[in-house]
Amino acid sequence: MQNNSDAIRDGIAFFNRALEQMPNWNDQVMEASFNVSKGAQTYWYGVLKYTNEFMVPFWTALDSFLRLEQKKAMSLPIEETAKDYLELLQFNMQIANKGLASSATAVTDHYLRKMSEALEAMLHTIFSGNGKSLAAYTVRQLQLLDLTVHAYPKAILDIEPEYGFHFDRGGYVKAAETDRFELYQVLPQDSAVQVREDGKPIIILPPYVLGANILAFLPGEGKSYVHCFANQGIPTYIRIMKDIDTTPAVQLLTPEDDALDTRYFCEQLMTRHGRKVTLNGFCQGGFMGMLDLLSGELDGLVDAVITCVAPMDGTRSIALVEYLQHLPPRFRDLGYAAKLLPNGNLVVDGKVMSWVYKLKSIENEAPIFTFYRDLMMFDRPDGKPVKINKTAAAINHWLLYDRKDLPLGITKASFDSYTIPVDADGNLPVKVFGRTLNFKRLKEMGIRWLLCIAESDDLVDDKASLAPLDFVEAEVTVFPKGHGSIATSWSMPSSACALDSCWSHKSSRFGAKECRGPVRYQLDLQAEGYEGQEKS
Repeated sequence: MQNNSDAIRDGIAFFNRALEQMPNWNDQVMEASFNVSKGAQTYWYGVLKYTNEFMVPFWTALDSFLRLEQKKAMSLPIEETAKDYLELLQFNMQIANKGLASSATAVTDHYLRKMSEALEAMLHTIFSGNGKSLAAYTVRQLQLLDLTVHAYPKAILDIEPEYGFHFDRGGYVKAAETDRFELYQVLPQDSAVQVREDGKPIIILPPYVLGANILAFLPGEGKSYVHCFANQGIPTYIRIMKDIDTTPAVQLLTPEDDALDTRYFCEQLMTRHGRKVTLNGFCQGGFMGMLDLLSGELDGLVDAVITCVAPMDGTRSIALVEYLQHLPPRFRDLGYAAKLLPNGNLVVDGKVMSWVYKLKSIENEAPIFTFYRDLMMFDRPDGKPVKINKTAAAINHWLLYDRKDLPLGITKASFDSYTIPVDADGNLPVKVFGRTLNFKRLKEMGIRWLLCIAESDDLVDDKASLAPLDFVEAEVTVFPKGHGSIATSWSMPSSACALDSCWSHKSSRFGAKECRGPVRYQLDLQAEGYEGQEKS
Protein backbone atom coordinates (compact mmCIF):
# COMPACT_ATOMS: atom_id res chain seq x y z
CA MET A 1 0.00 0.00 0.00
CA GLN A 2 2.90 2.28 0.89
CA ASN A 3 4.54 1.62 -2.49
CA ASN A 4 1.34 2.62 -4.32
CA SER A 5 1.15 5.86 -2.35
CA ASP A 6 4.77 6.67 -3.21
CA ALA A 7 4.14 5.99 -6.88
CA ILE A 8 1.07 8.22 -6.89
CA ARG A 9 2.96 10.97 -5.08
CA ASP A 10 5.86 10.75 -7.57
CA GLY A 11 3.42 10.87 -10.47
CA ILE A 12 1.70 13.96 -9.10
CA ALA A 13 5.10 15.61 -8.54
CA PHE A 14 6.15 14.87 -12.13
CA PHE A 15 2.83 16.22 -13.44
CA ASN A 16 3.24 19.42 -11.41
CA ARG A 17 6.79 19.90 -12.71
CA ALA A 18 5.54 19.37 -16.26
CA LEU A 19 2.85 22.01 -15.75
CA GLU A 20 5.47 24.41 -14.44
CA GLN A 21 7.53 23.82 -17.58
CA MET A 22 4.67 24.29 -20.04
CA PRO A 23 5.34 28.00 -20.69
CA ASN A 24 8.96 27.07 -21.48
CA TRP A 25 7.76 24.28 -23.78
CA ASN A 26 5.64 26.75 -25.69
CA ASP A 27 8.68 28.98 -26.22
CA GLN A 28 10.77 26.02 -27.28
CA VAL A 29 8.12 24.74 -29.71
CA MET A 30 7.58 28.19 -31.21
CA GLU A 31 11.28 28.76 -31.74
CA ALA A 32 11.78 25.25 -33.12
CA SER A 33 8.84 25.68 -35.52
CA PHE A 34 10.30 28.94 -36.82
CA ASN A 35 13.70 27.32 -37.34
CA VAL A 36 12.17 24.33 -39.11
CA SER A 37 10.19 26.62 -41.44
CA LYS A 38 13.27 28.64 -42.30
CA GLY A 39 15.36 25.49 -42.67
CA ALA A 40 12.84 23.99 -45.10
CA GLN A 41 13.31 26.94 -47.44
CA THR A 42 17.10 26.56 -47.31
CA TYR A 43 16.82 22.79 -47.74
CA TRP A 44 14.76 22.96 -50.92
CA TYR A 45 16.94 25.74 -52.31
CA GLY A 46 19.93 23.47 -51.75
CA VAL A 47 18.28 20.44 -53.37
CA LEU A 48 17.32 22.50 -56.44
CA LYS A 49 20.79 24.09 -56.62
CA TYR A 50 22.63 20.76 -56.52
CA THR A 51 20.21 19.26 -59.04
CA ASN A 52 20.54 22.21 -61.39
CA GLU A 53 24.35 22.10 -61.29
CA PHE A 54 24.22 18.41 -62.15
CA MET A 55 21.72 18.87 -64.98
CA VAL A 56 23.21 21.92 -66.76
CA PRO A 57 25.41 19.79 -69.07
CA PHE A 58 22.36 17.71 -69.95
CA TRP A 59 20.79 20.56 -71.90
CA THR A 60 23.95 21.03 -73.99
CA ALA A 61 24.15 17.30 -74.57
CA LEU A 62 20.46 17.19 -75.52
CA ASP A 63 20.96 19.91 -78.13
CA SER A 64 23.88 17.98 -79.68
CA PHE A 65 21.92 14.72 -79.44
CA LEU A 66 18.92 16.11 -81.32
CA ARG A 67 21.11 17.72 -83.99
CA LEU A 68 23.03 14.50 -84.67
CA GLU A 69 19.99 12.23 -84.44
CA GLN A 70 18.18 14.25 -87.12
CA LYS A 71 20.89 13.11 -89.53
CA LYS A 72 21.18 9.53 -88.29
CA ALA A 73 17.44 8.91 -88.17
CA MET A 74 17.16 9.83 -91.85
CA SER A 75 19.94 7.46 -92.94
CA LEU A 76 19.16 4.39 -90.80
CA PRO A 77 16.21 1.96 -90.94
CA ILE A 78 13.41 2.89 -88.55
CA GLU A 79 13.48 -0.52 -86.87
CA GLU A 80 17.18 -0.07 -86.08
CA THR A 81 16.49 3.37 -84.63
CA ALA A 82 13.69 1.97 -82.47
CA LYS A 83 15.95 -0.83 -81.20
CA ASP A 84 18.76 1.61 -80.37
CA TYR A 85 16.37 3.92 -78.53
CA LEU A 86 15.01 1.04 -76.44
CA GLU A 87 18.58 0.07 -75.49
CA LEU A 88 19.33 3.70 -74.65
CA LEU A 89 16.23 3.82 -72.45
CA GLN A 90 17.37 0.69 -70.64
CA PHE A 91 20.84 2.24 -70.19
CA ASN A 92 19.31 5.40 -68.75
CA MET A 93 17.13 3.40 -66.39
CA GLN A 94 20.17 1.53 -65.09
CA ILE A 95 21.95 4.81 -64.35
CA ALA A 96 18.84 6.28 -62.74
CA ASN A 97 18.41 3.23 -60.51
CA LYS A 98 22.00 3.44 -59.29
CA GLY A 99 21.65 7.15 -58.57
CA LEU A 100 18.34 6.68 -56.76
CA ALA A 101 19.67 3.78 -54.68
CA SER A 102 22.73 5.70 -53.47
CA SER A 103 20.64 8.81 -52.83
CA ALA A 104 18.09 6.83 -50.81
CA THR A 105 20.88 5.31 -48.73
CA ALA A 106 22.41 8.74 -48.05
CA VAL A 107 19.03 10.20 -47.02
CA THR A 108 18.24 7.23 -44.78
CA ASP A 109 21.63 7.27 -43.05
CA HIS A 110 21.35 11.00 -42.43
CA TYR A 111 17.85 10.99 -40.97
CA LEU A 112 18.31 7.88 -38.87
CA ARG A 113 21.04 9.73 -37.04
CA LYS A 114 19.03 12.94 -36.92
CA MET A 115 15.94 11.18 -35.54
CA SER A 116 17.86 9.98 -32.51
CA GLU A 117 19.29 13.48 -31.98
CA ALA A 118 15.85 15.07 -32.30
CA LEU A 119 14.31 12.58 -29.86
CA GLU A 120 17.08 13.25 -27.35
CA ALA A 121 16.53 17.02 -27.70
CA MET A 122 12.78 16.53 -27.20
CA LEU A 123 13.31 14.54 -24.00
CA HIS A 124 15.78 17.07 -22.65
CA THR A 125 13.23 19.81 -23.29
CA ILE A 126 10.34 17.97 -21.61
CA PHE A 127 12.29 16.84 -18.56
CA SER A 128 14.47 19.95 -18.23
CA GLY A 129 17.64 17.95 -18.84
CA ASN A 130 21.10 19.38 -19.21
CA GLY A 131 21.48 18.35 -22.85
CA LYS A 132 20.65 20.20 -26.05
CA SER A 133 17.09 21.57 -26.11
CA LEU A 134 14.69 21.24 -29.03
CA ALA A 135 15.23 24.87 -30.00
CA ALA A 136 19.02 24.49 -29.81
CA TYR A 137 18.80 21.36 -31.96
CA THR A 138 16.83 23.11 -34.71
CA VAL A 139 19.19 26.11 -34.60
CA ARG A 140 22.08 23.73 -35.20
CA GLN A 141 20.30 22.13 -38.18
CA LEU A 142 19.55 25.55 -39.64
CA GLN A 143 23.21 26.53 -39.29
CA LEU A 144 24.25 23.27 -40.94
CA LEU A 145 21.98 23.86 -43.92
CA ASP A 146 23.14 27.47 -44.27
CA LEU A 147 26.77 26.38 -44.16
CA THR A 148 26.24 23.77 -46.87
CA VAL A 149 23.96 25.76 -49.17
CA HIS A 150 25.32 29.31 -48.80
CA ALA A 151 28.66 29.54 -46.97
CA TYR A 152 30.37 26.61 -48.71
CA PRO A 153 29.67 27.78 -52.30
CA LYS A 154 30.82 31.28 -51.28
CA ALA A 155 34.07 29.86 -49.86
CA ILE A 156 34.63 27.99 -53.14
CA LEU A 157 34.27 31.24 -55.10
CA ASP A 158 36.34 33.24 -52.60
CA ILE A 159 39.32 30.86 -52.85
CA GLU A 160 39.93 31.92 -56.47
CA PRO A 161 42.59 34.62 -55.69
CA GLU A 162 44.66 32.03 -53.80
CA TYR A 163 44.10 29.12 -56.17
CA GLY A 164 45.87 28.30 -59.40
CA PHE A 165 47.97 30.40 -61.75
CA HIS A 166 47.82 34.19 -61.78
CA PHE A 167 50.37 35.15 -64.40
CA ASP A 168 49.64 38.87 -64.01
CA ARG A 169 50.83 38.97 -60.40
CA GLY A 170 54.48 38.13 -60.85
CA GLY A 171 56.35 34.94 -60.14
CA TYR A 172 56.10 33.85 -63.79
CA VAL A 173 57.87 34.90 -66.98
CA LYS A 174 56.56 34.22 -70.49
CA ALA A 175 59.35 32.28 -72.21
CA ALA A 176 57.82 31.47 -75.61
CA GLU A 177 54.55 31.45 -77.52
CA THR A 178 52.83 29.85 -80.50
CA ASP A 179 49.39 30.39 -82.03
CA ARG A 180 47.98 27.81 -79.61
CA PHE A 181 50.11 27.82 -76.44
CA GLU A 182 52.10 30.05 -74.12
CA LEU A 183 55.13 28.77 -72.25
CA TYR A 184 55.72 30.32 -68.82
CA GLN A 185 58.71 29.88 -66.58
CA VAL A 186 57.74 29.29 -62.95
CA LEU A 187 60.07 31.21 -60.62
CA PRO A 188 61.02 30.12 -57.08
CA GLN A 189 58.80 31.55 -54.34
CA ASP A 190 61.83 32.24 -52.16
CA SER A 191 63.94 35.06 -53.61
CA ALA A 192 67.02 33.47 -52.04
CA VAL A 193 66.67 30.47 -54.37
CA GLN A 194 68.27 31.06 -57.75
CA VAL A 195 67.29 29.23 -60.94
CA ARG A 196 70.21 27.17 -62.25
CA GLU A 197 70.55 28.38 -65.81
CA ASP A 198 72.72 25.36 -66.56
CA GLY A 199 70.17 23.06 -64.90
CA LYS A 200 68.06 20.47 -66.64
CA PRO A 201 64.82 22.13 -67.83
CA ILE A 202 61.42 20.55 -67.42
CA ILE A 203 58.22 21.31 -69.35
CA ILE A 204 55.01 20.41 -67.53
CA LEU A 205 51.98 19.55 -69.68
CA PRO A 206 48.67 19.97 -67.84
CA PRO A 207 45.46 18.09 -68.70
CA TYR A 208 43.21 19.59 -71.35
CA VAL A 209 39.89 18.79 -69.68
CA LEU A 210 40.35 20.40 -66.27
CA GLY A 211 43.08 22.87 -67.13
CA ALA A 212 46.38 23.82 -65.56
CA ASN A 213 45.33 25.37 -62.25
CA ILE A 214 45.41 22.06 -60.37
CA LEU A 215 49.20 22.16 -60.85
CA ALA A 216 49.44 25.44 -58.91
CA PHE A 217 46.86 24.36 -56.36
CA LEU A 218 47.45 26.67 -53.37
CA PRO A 219 50.92 28.19 -53.74
CA GLY A 220 50.47 30.39 -50.67
CA GLU A 221 49.77 27.29 -48.57
CA GLY A 222 52.85 25.46 -49.89
CA LYS A 223 50.76 23.18 -52.11
CA SER A 224 51.83 23.61 -55.72
CA TYR A 225 53.17 20.92 -58.03
CA VAL A 226 55.04 23.33 -60.31
CA HIS A 227 56.57 25.28 -57.44
CA CYS A 228 57.96 22.07 -55.95
CA PHE A 229 60.29 21.99 -58.97
CA ALA A 230 60.93 25.72 -59.17
CA ASN A 231 61.72 26.04 -55.46
CA GLN A 232 64.61 23.62 -55.97
CA GLY A 233 66.20 25.94 -58.56
CA ILE A 234 65.14 23.65 -61.43
CA PRO A 235 64.36 25.55 -64.68
CA THR A 236 60.60 24.89 -64.58
CA TYR A 237 58.15 25.66 -67.37
CA ILE A 238 54.41 25.17 -67.74
CA ARG A 239 52.63 24.97 -71.10
CA ILE A 240 49.36 26.92 -71.04
CA MET A 241 46.71 26.53 -73.73
CA LYS A 242 45.27 29.82 -74.97
CA ASP A 243 41.58 30.60 -74.52
CA ILE A 244 39.66 28.23 -76.75
CA ASP A 245 36.62 30.55 -76.91
CA THR A 246 38.58 33.34 -78.60
CA THR A 247 41.39 31.49 -80.38
CA PRO A 248 40.42 29.65 -83.59
CA ALA A 249 43.85 27.99 -83.76
CA VAL A 250 43.09 26.28 -80.44
CA GLN A 251 39.63 25.23 -81.61
CA LEU A 252 41.27 23.44 -84.54
CA LEU A 253 44.19 22.02 -82.52
CA THR A 254 45.31 18.50 -83.51
CA PRO A 255 47.87 16.05 -82.10
CA GLU A 256 50.19 17.17 -84.90
CA ASP A 257 49.95 20.78 -83.72
CA ASP A 258 50.58 19.65 -80.17
CA ALA A 259 53.77 17.86 -81.23
CA LEU A 260 55.07 20.75 -83.34
CA ASP A 261 54.46 23.36 -80.65
CA THR A 262 56.08 21.16 -78.01
CA ARG A 263 59.10 20.70 -80.29
CA TYR A 264 59.39 24.49 -80.69
CA PHE A 265 59.32 24.99 -76.91
CA CYS A 266 61.92 22.26 -76.37
CA GLU A 267 64.21 23.86 -78.96
CA GLN A 268 63.95 27.20 -77.16
CA LEU A 269 64.82 25.67 -73.79
CA MET A 270 67.64 23.54 -75.10
CA THR A 271 69.20 26.66 -76.66
CA ARG A 272 68.80 28.60 -73.40
CA HIS A 273 69.94 25.95 -70.92
CA GLY A 274 72.20 23.80 -73.06
CA ARG A 275 70.61 20.57 -71.89
CA LYS A 276 67.92 18.20 -73.11
CA VAL A 277 64.43 18.64 -71.70
CA THR A 278 62.40 16.47 -69.32
CA LEU A 279 58.77 16.24 -70.43
CA ASN A 280 56.30 15.93 -67.56
CA GLY A 281 52.65 15.25 -68.38
CA PHE A 282 49.82 15.18 -65.84
CA CYS A 283 46.77 13.01 -66.65
CA GLN A 284 45.73 13.69 -70.27
CA GLY A 285 48.85 15.85 -70.64
CA GLY A 286 50.90 12.71 -70.06
CA PHE A 287 49.13 10.86 -72.85
CA MET A 288 49.55 13.73 -75.31
CA GLY A 289 53.21 14.12 -74.31
CA MET A 290 53.73 10.43 -75.05
CA LEU A 291 52.20 10.87 -78.52
CA ASP A 292 54.60 13.78 -79.10
CA LEU A 293 57.58 11.65 -78.09
CA LEU A 294 56.62 8.59 -80.12
CA SER A 295 55.91 10.71 -83.21
CA GLY A 296 59.63 11.41 -83.54
CA GLU A 297 59.21 15.19 -83.44
CA LEU A 298 61.09 15.48 -80.14
CA ASP A 299 64.07 13.33 -81.09
CA GLY A 300 67.30 14.84 -79.83
CA LEU A 301 65.44 17.33 -77.64
CA VAL A 302 63.96 15.17 -74.84
CA ASP A 303 65.81 12.46 -72.92
CA ALA A 304 63.45 11.85 -69.97
CA VAL A 305 59.72 11.73 -69.34
CA ILE A 306 57.61 11.86 -66.19
CA THR A 307 53.92 10.94 -66.33
CA CYS A 308 51.48 11.35 -63.45
CA VAL A 309 48.16 9.42 -63.40
CA ALA A 310 48.20 9.39 -67.22
CA PRO A 311 45.89 7.00 -69.17
CA MET A 312 48.18 5.24 -71.65
CA ASP A 313 45.66 2.57 -72.62
CA GLY A 314 42.21 3.77 -71.65
CA THR A 315 40.60 0.42 -72.46
CA ARG A 316 42.16 -0.89 -69.25
CA SER A 317 40.15 1.62 -67.19
CA ILE A 318 37.58 -0.98 -66.19
CA ALA A 319 34.84 1.26 -64.80
CA LEU A 320 34.72 3.63 -67.78
CA VAL A 321 34.98 0.81 -70.33
CA GLU A 322 32.11 -1.03 -68.66
CA TYR A 323 30.09 2.16 -68.80
CA LEU A 324 30.81 2.60 -72.52
CA GLN A 325 30.06 -1.07 -73.24
CA HIS A 326 26.56 -0.70 -71.78
CA LEU A 327 25.97 2.27 -74.06
CA PRO A 328 24.52 1.18 -77.44
CA PRO A 329 27.21 1.41 -80.19
CA ARG A 330 25.19 4.02 -82.08
CA PHE A 331 25.66 6.53 -79.27
CA ARG A 332 29.42 6.03 -78.79
CA ASP A 333 30.03 9.10 -80.87
CA LEU A 334 31.92 12.27 -79.91
CA GLY A 335 29.39 14.21 -81.95
CA TYR A 336 26.95 13.98 -79.03
CA ALA A 337 29.31 16.17 -76.97
CA ALA A 338 30.18 18.58 -79.77
CA LYS A 339 29.30 22.25 -79.63
CA LEU A 340 29.01 24.46 -82.72
CA LEU A 341 30.69 27.85 -82.26
CA PRO A 342 29.49 31.05 -83.99
CA ASN A 343 32.48 30.88 -86.39
CA GLY A 344 31.41 27.41 -87.55
CA ASN A 345 34.13 25.46 -85.70
CA LEU A 346 33.17 22.42 -83.67
CA VAL A 347 34.61 21.89 -80.19
CA VAL A 348 33.83 19.34 -77.51
CA ASP A 349 31.91 20.76 -74.57
CA GLY A 350 34.06 20.35 -71.46
CA LYS A 351 31.05 20.29 -69.14
CA VAL A 352 29.51 17.42 -71.08
CA MET A 353 32.78 15.47 -70.98
CA SER A 354 33.10 15.89 -67.22
CA TRP A 355 29.40 14.94 -66.94
CA VAL A 356 30.20 11.62 -68.60
CA TYR A 357 32.57 10.84 -65.74
CA LYS A 358 29.85 11.80 -63.27
CA LEU A 359 27.41 9.42 -64.95
CA LYS A 360 30.03 6.69 -64.82
CA SER A 361 30.24 7.16 -61.04
CA ILE A 362 26.59 8.08 -60.54
CA GLU A 363 26.53 6.29 -57.16
CA ASN A 364 28.80 9.03 -55.79
CA GLU A 365 27.78 11.90 -58.06
CA ALA A 366 23.97 11.94 -57.97
CA PRO A 367 22.85 15.42 -56.86
CA ILE A 368 20.86 14.27 -53.81
CA PHE A 369 23.73 12.02 -52.73
CA THR A 370 26.29 14.85 -53.01
CA PHE A 371 23.98 17.24 -51.15
CA TYR A 372 23.68 14.89 -48.18
CA ARG A 373 27.37 14.00 -48.41
CA ASP A 374 28.23 17.68 -47.97
CA LEU A 375 25.71 18.02 -45.14
CA MET A 376 27.33 15.16 -43.27
CA MET A 377 30.81 16.52 -43.99
CA PHE A 378 29.97 19.64 -41.96
CA ASP A 379 27.91 17.87 -39.29
CA ARG A 380 30.34 17.35 -36.44
CA PRO A 381 29.13 15.00 -33.67
CA ASP A 382 30.07 17.52 -30.98
CA GLY A 383 28.03 20.24 -32.71
CA LYS A 384 30.93 22.70 -32.76
CA PRO A 385 31.25 25.15 -35.69
CA VAL A 386 33.13 23.81 -38.71
CA LYS A 387 35.73 25.93 -40.46
CA ILE A 388 35.68 25.42 -44.22
CA ASN A 389 39.00 23.96 -45.26
CA LYS A 390 40.90 25.83 -47.98
CA THR A 391 41.96 22.57 -49.60
CA ALA A 392 38.34 21.38 -49.89
CA ALA A 393 37.29 24.76 -51.30
CA ALA A 394 40.12 24.75 -53.87
CA ILE A 395 39.41 21.20 -55.02
CA ASN A 396 35.76 22.06 -55.58
CA HIS A 397 36.75 25.25 -57.40
CA TRP A 398 38.85 23.08 -59.71
CA LEU A 399 36.01 20.63 -60.32
CA LEU A 400 33.29 23.28 -60.75
CA TYR A 401 34.97 26.13 -62.60
CA ASP A 402 38.00 24.75 -64.45
CA ARG A 403 36.14 22.67 -66.99
CA LYS A 404 37.29 23.79 -70.43
CA ASP A 405 35.93 23.10 -73.88
CA LEU A 406 38.24 20.85 -75.87
CA PRO A 407 39.57 20.79 -79.43
CA LEU A 408 37.82 18.04 -81.36
CA GLY A 409 41.10 16.64 -82.72
CA ILE A 410 42.64 16.24 -79.27
CA THR A 411 39.50 14.68 -77.82
CA LYS A 412 39.32 12.24 -80.72
CA ALA A 413 42.81 10.96 -79.88
CA SER A 414 41.85 10.42 -76.23
CA PHE A 415 38.52 8.85 -77.22
CA ASP A 416 40.30 6.37 -79.50
CA SER A 417 42.62 5.39 -76.66
CA TYR A 418 39.58 4.51 -74.52
CA THR A 419 37.81 2.49 -77.21
CA ILE A 420 40.69 0.79 -79.09
CA PRO A 421 43.36 -1.06 -77.06
CA VAL A 422 47.10 -0.97 -77.59
CA ASP A 423 47.82 -4.00 -79.78
CA ALA A 424 50.00 -6.98 -78.91
CA ASP A 425 53.06 -5.39 -80.51
CA GLY A 426 52.77 -2.17 -78.50
CA ASN A 427 51.21 -0.01 -81.23
CA LEU A 428 48.87 2.74 -80.03
CA PRO A 429 45.47 3.23 -81.70
CA VAL A 430 46.42 6.82 -82.59
CA LYS A 431 48.64 7.96 -85.45
CA VAL A 432 50.42 11.33 -85.63
CA PHE A 433 51.57 12.64 -89.03
CA GLY A 434 50.35 9.27 -90.31
CA ARG A 435 53.11 7.56 -88.32
CA THR A 436 52.54 4.43 -86.27
CA LEU A 437 53.31 5.03 -82.61
CA ASN A 438 54.87 2.20 -80.60
CA PHE A 439 55.92 2.18 -76.95
CA LYS A 440 59.02 0.13 -77.80
CA ARG A 441 60.47 3.18 -79.54
CA LEU A 442 61.20 4.75 -76.15
CA LYS A 443 63.95 2.17 -75.58
CA GLU A 444 65.45 2.91 -78.99
CA MET A 445 65.45 6.62 -78.13
CA GLY A 446 67.08 5.99 -74.75
CA ILE A 447 64.24 7.79 -72.94
CA ARG A 448 64.19 7.37 -69.16
CA TRP A 449 60.71 7.25 -67.67
CA LEU A 450 59.26 7.83 -64.22
CA LEU A 451 55.68 6.57 -64.22
CA CYS A 452 53.64 7.88 -61.25
CA ILE A 453 50.27 6.43 -60.29
CA ALA A 454 47.80 6.98 -57.43
CA GLU A 455 46.83 3.95 -55.39
CA SER A 456 43.15 4.93 -54.99
CA ASP A 457 42.64 6.59 -58.37
CA ASP A 458 38.97 6.26 -59.37
CA LEU A 459 39.39 8.27 -62.58
CA VAL A 460 42.37 6.59 -64.28
CA ASP A 461 42.82 2.95 -63.28
CA ASP A 462 46.41 2.02 -62.48
CA LYS A 463 46.24 -0.68 -65.17
CA ALA A 464 45.60 2.02 -67.77
CA SER A 465 48.68 3.94 -66.62
CA LEU A 466 50.90 0.87 -66.34
CA ALA A 467 49.98 -0.62 -69.74
CA PRO A 468 53.30 0.42 -71.40
CA LEU A 469 55.23 -1.82 -68.99
CA ASP A 470 54.22 -4.75 -71.21
CA PHE A 471 56.56 -3.32 -73.85
CA VAL A 472 59.13 -1.02 -72.22
CA GLU A 473 60.77 -0.50 -68.83
CA ALA A 474 59.93 2.41 -66.55
CA GLU A 475 60.48 3.32 -62.93
CA VAL A 476 57.12 3.21 -61.12
CA THR A 477 56.21 5.42 -58.17
CA VAL A 478 53.02 4.71 -56.23
CA PHE A 479 51.37 7.57 -54.34
CA PRO A 480 48.65 6.99 -51.73
CA LYS A 481 45.19 8.55 -52.15
CA GLY A 482 43.34 9.52 -55.33
CA HIS A 483 43.73 11.06 -58.77
CA GLY A 484 44.59 14.64 -57.81
CA SER A 485 46.62 13.84 -54.69
CA ILE A 486 50.03 14.23 -56.37
CA ALA A 487 49.20 17.86 -57.14
CA THR A 488 47.42 18.57 -53.84
CA SER A 489 48.27 16.48 -50.76
CA TRP A 490 51.77 15.45 -51.78
CA SER A 491 52.86 18.77 -53.26
CA MET A 492 53.36 20.06 -49.71
CA PRO A 493 57.09 19.66 -48.92
CA SER A 494 56.36 18.50 -45.36
CA SER A 495 54.01 15.69 -46.44
CA ALA A 496 54.81 11.99 -46.02
CA CYS A 497 55.24 11.50 -49.78
CA ALA A 498 56.76 14.87 -50.67
CA LEU A 499 57.63 15.19 -54.35
CA ASP A 500 61.32 15.81 -53.64
CA SER A 501 61.71 12.77 -51.38
CA CYS A 502 61.92 8.98 -51.45
CA TRP A 503 59.70 6.71 -49.37
CA SER A 504 58.75 3.08 -48.90
CA HIS A 505 55.31 2.11 -50.10
CA LYS A 506 53.48 -1.12 -49.41
CA SER A 507 50.08 -2.12 -50.70
CA SER A 508 48.20 -5.32 -51.45
CA ARG A 509 48.29 -4.63 -55.20
CA PHE A 510 51.84 -3.39 -55.68
CA GLY A 511 53.72 -4.99 -52.81
CA ALA A 512 56.60 -3.28 -51.05
CA LYS A 513 58.64 -0.87 -53.14
CA GLU A 514 60.91 2.12 -52.83
CA CYS A 515 59.38 5.17 -54.48
CA ARG A 516 61.02 8.32 -55.77
CA GLY A 517 59.03 11.53 -56.20
CA PRO A 518 59.12 13.37 -59.56
CA VAL A 519 61.09 16.34 -58.19
CA ARG A 520 63.63 13.98 -56.63
CA TYR A 521 63.83 12.17 -59.98
CA GLN A 522 64.48 15.42 -61.84
CA LEU A 523 67.12 16.51 -59.32
CA ASP A 524 68.89 13.16 -59.68
CA LEU A 525 68.83 13.43 -63.49
CA GLN A 526 70.22 16.95 -63.19
CA ALA A 527 73.01 15.79 -60.88
CA GLU A 528 73.94 13.00 -63.30
CA GLY A 529 74.38 15.62 -66.00
CA TYR A 530 76.72 17.67 -63.84
CA GLU A 531 78.79 14.58 -63.01
CA GLY A 532 79.07 13.82 -66.72
CA GLN A 533 80.23 17.37 -67.43
CA GLU A 534 82.87 17.15 -64.69
CA LYS A 535 84.20 13.83 -65.98
CA SER A 536 84.42 15.12 -69.52
